[in-house]
Amino acid sequence: MWVRAVIGVILCIAGVVWILQGVNVIHGSTMSGHGGYAALGAVVLVLGVLLLEVARRRLHR
Repeated sequence: MWVRAVIGVILCIAGVVWILQGVNVIHGSTMSGHGGYAALGAVVLVLGVLLLEVARRRLHR
């Protein structure tokens, strides 16, 4: 259960970073300024939130 939460947090952080790189807020990467990475980051962020929700629900059973 806590493994899902840890993976969810990591995915959320990675998703936010990829979104910020994709919209060119964070510079210095080949991902910077490419909208496709922002979209991929949004998908990863949603997956992370879903994993966190699954972990939360299993914790409160």
